Amino acid sequence: MKKYTAIIIDDIEQARTTIKQDLTTYAKDFEVIGEAGGVVEGAKLLKNQMPDILFLDIQMQDGSGFDLLDLLPDIPFKIIFITASDAHAIKAFRYAAIDYLLKPIDPDELTSALDKFRKSGINENDKYQFLNERLKNHNKPNERLALHSQDKIQIVEIQSIIRCESSVNYTTFFFKNGDQVVVTRTLKEFGDLLGDQGFFRVHQSHLVNTRFIKEYVKSEGGHLVMKDATLIPVSVRKRPEVMKMLEMI
Repeated sequence: MKKYTAIIIDDIEQARTTIKQDLTTYAKDFEVIGEAGGVVEGAKLLKNQMPDILFLDIQMQDGSGFDLLDLLPDIPFKIIFITASDAHAIKAFRYAAIDYLLKPIDPDELTSALDKFRKSGINENDKYQFLNERLKNHNKPNERLALHSQDKIQIVEIQSIIRCESSVNYTTFFFKNGDQVVVTRTLKEFGDLLGDQGFFRVHQSHLVNTRFIKEYVKSEGGHLVMKDATLIPVSVRKRPEVMKMLEMI
């Protein structure tokens, strides 16, 4: 069994203890090689030891997790952020496709995050920079979205997305330039995330950017014609909502 190393940086000792205990119980392939209680202490630790994965608290007594990352010349390790239940921060994490754990940490969520880590070999510096940008500019509308595909992370303009289509736990994004990107996240997640950005779920398998709707054809069960000539079915249950939505555009 392959072994991984971990460092925990959190200003609450009990939080660090809980993560160590959970790793011992649920992830025996992870060894905690160090821990720190703040930004300064954590930066010193990381200059001497580089883990495979870092559990990093967002807000600490002497600064933020991003203050710590700014002190490092490179981030060659995976990060799982730890945060309190902050609605804005959570939405920023989702836009950046970043793994995070809510306090108190749920063992199932921890296990899921570690499973993603084991399968991922992507350098994620761009995502951390993007997340930091989103957190600092929380009063501005979200214009970009990080999409984590199998082999890379793409930062895309939200209004370049024509539609999204689901297939089990995969979602395919279709862009106005003809590109497609497949990500391993459900359509429901993106429906929740993009609902206030002009996107509307018209079918169990389809989420559309309303700016690209050309017309709604009522016959033959009802479907949308998008500006790229794609035909998108509208479910029977969604028809009244779609009609109301179109009247408001």
